[in-house]
Amino acid sequence: MGKQDIAGRTLRELSAGQAPENDMIVAARIGGEIQGLGETADERETPEWVYLSQPMGERIYRRSVLFLAIVAMRELYGAADAELIVRASLNGGLYCDLEVPGGVTGAAVSAIEVQMRAIVAEDRAIGYRVMPKDEAVRAFKEARQIPKANLLYGLPEETVMLSTCGEHIDDLYGVMLDRTGVLGCFDLMPVGGGVLLRTPRSGMGLTLSPPMAQPKFAQTLWESKQWAKILHCEYLPDLNRSIRIGKTGDLIRVSEALHEKKIAEIADRIAAGIKKARLVMIAGPSSSGKTSFAQRLKVQLRVNGLDPVSISLDDYFVNRVETPLTPEGAYDYESLHALNVDLFNEHLVALMQGKEVSLPRYDFITGERNDGAGPRLSIAPEQPIIVEGIHGLNEELTHAVPRDEKFKIYVSALTQLNIDMHNRIPTTDARFVRRLVRDYQFRASSALKTLRQWPDVRKGEEQNIFPYQEDADAVFNSALIYELAVLKKYAVPLLSAVKPDEDGYATAQSILRFLRFFGSIDDESDIPNNSILREFIGKSCFFTSNGDLKEGAGL
Repeated sequence: MGKQDIAGRTLRELSAGQAPENDMIVAARIGGEIQGLGETADERETPEWVYLSQPMGERIYRRSVLFLAIVAMRELYGAADAELIVRASLNGGLYCDLEVPGGVTGAAVSAIEVQMRAIVAEDRAIGYRVMPKDEAVRAFKEARQIPKANLLYGLPEETVMLSTCGEHIDDLYGVMLDRTGVLGCFDLMPVGGGVLLRTPRSGMGLTLSPPMAQPKFAQTLWESKQWAKILHCEYLPDLNRSIRIGKTGDLIRVSEALHEKKIAEIADRIAAGIKKARLVMIAGPSSSGKTSFAQRLKVQLRVNGLDPVSISLDDYFVNRVETPLTPEGAYDYESLHALNVDLFNEHLVALMQGKEVSLPRYDFITGERNDGAGPRLSIAPEQPIIVEGIHGLNEELTHAVPRDEKFKIYVSALTQLNIDMHNRIPTTDARFVRRLVRDYQFRASSALKTLRQWPDVRKGEEQNIFPYQEDADAVFNSALIYELAVLKKYAVPLLSAVKPDEDGYATAQSILRFLRFFGSIDDESDIPNNSILREFIGKSCFFTSNGDLKEGAGL
């Protein structure tokens, strides 16, 4: 298409007919920036289309459907009489608290969905409007969106750009689709006193994944809400106020005490059942803090009079030449088949029978496993074995050990803090910021390298971790309500160094946008040396200055 064919046309016009079957174009990447399809094309730049089936496309579509739900609720009940409060990603969608006259009923949820589909049928325009900040603050206060009003009030800008659909305004802090007519692929269902707004997941095109029960995740979500209430810190302006008035020390101490109490409770459960379940398996996604958690759990088990031992799964890798490959031809170290599962099970069974085994040692330089080169190990009848790894919840990893002889723990990082009522902090983004900082601090990795690796990390989590999380006996939420205010000063310079023509620029800019709302905690002296956060910023009692686990840490 020549420049004369682009001039004056919208990105939606240019994208017509270019999406594959069962997919759709939701935005365009131009000069590294994500732009909505309602924008006029720039004849100097060739657009790179963003598809619904991509992670960025999934977010844009979900954000747009959320705006659709907000508009529908306002038209049914009025802006001041109903509210949808986004809490977490769940089951291929967003779990939200719902506040409507008469409470959450099947009829109320059905009425909202009917109104949403009516707005889809009308194919209304979704656009943007620049408004003086003071006027926007007044409008959100009148709509009882106090956290959003307080957040905007604290910004240095004199004007703000808000999303619009007819007379309705909101700020969802990101690009949305330009028409309601393309937002028909969603489902709204009542769940546990709230609603689940389901939209297509990346990789699935215009298809909704079937809903599944996640009671343990729901319990963790409820617990995280309770923690936020205890800390008087449900929304980001609450955290910023604590920073501004110098109350972060109390916030940090109570946050860390909540973690310690939860870890102690899990240790008590393990101790109570130690005669039967002696194998403790710990799993969690990247940067969930599972290694620090494992060390703190060992300390609490010692308090219970137990003497835990650890076995490293890294020493059970198959020889590098036997390692399975990814479709791109790289070694797939995250595959379960990258481990010698049979040898691992043989050793577990022998240990639990009171026999002595010679552990293997894997040489990461040569790529070879040396059987028997590790220490000799035997355990007492009520001595727990701690194993941490991405496959910890997968029964295939420990197939020779009966399920009732295992205690499985899933370590999540479910952010308790919302930016405001309609904007949550994605758990994935919070974990990415942790990993970004740790990789730079201890692995000399640039933001660009971490950004490039992250999609593969996420793909591995979807395959190897998330499908098994509901099989956990206990869930530990490793998120700390104050952590992003600490991580900000590390992350912002790294993300700002990513150039517009580099992979990951759009993601870097997205994270920088939400980090700008955070105040900064510069004094780290109140953060204890056993904190989960110390795994990422340094000075942890469990890790060396190079970020390696200390010999005998936690024991």
